Amino acid sequence: MALARFANKAQRAAGLCGEVNILLTGDAEMQRLNLRFRHKDAATDVLSFPADNAALPAGAGGDIAISIQRARAQASAIGHDLLTEVKVLILHGMLHLAGHDHESDGGQMRKLEQKLRAGLNLPEGLIERTDVAPRRGRRRR
Repeated sequence: MALARFANKAQRAAGLCGEVNILLTGDAEMQRLNLRFRHKDAATDVLSFPADNAALPAGAGGDIAISIQRARAQASAIGHDLLTEVKVLILHGMLHLAGHDHESDGGQMRKLEQKLRAGLNLPEGLIERTDVAPRRGRRRR
């Protein structure tokens, strides 16, 4: 229940209305979803699927998929627990569902995510990790 309560708080913080479904799964399913919907044949940590019904208001719900395998590995590498990492991924997914895109918005999503993470007592987010990734020898997302 703690994760469901957090998801509700993150959804409100992101300004997202409507129902949001969250799938906690493994790398194989994430790879399949990533290939099917993004044409990328690789597993990833989080995917967001906004509601695409034109009759719904902007920012109305959608689906988030999270790889527990990726989340566990990332939590271990960063030094926090799995639950904290899943929360980071949920917030990131909620922001995407609300229409934000860190790959094309000139840093707006990054700033918002930083602000919301601080309010939700979460550590460094995905965008910060990938921004410094080349210096650490890791690839950008």
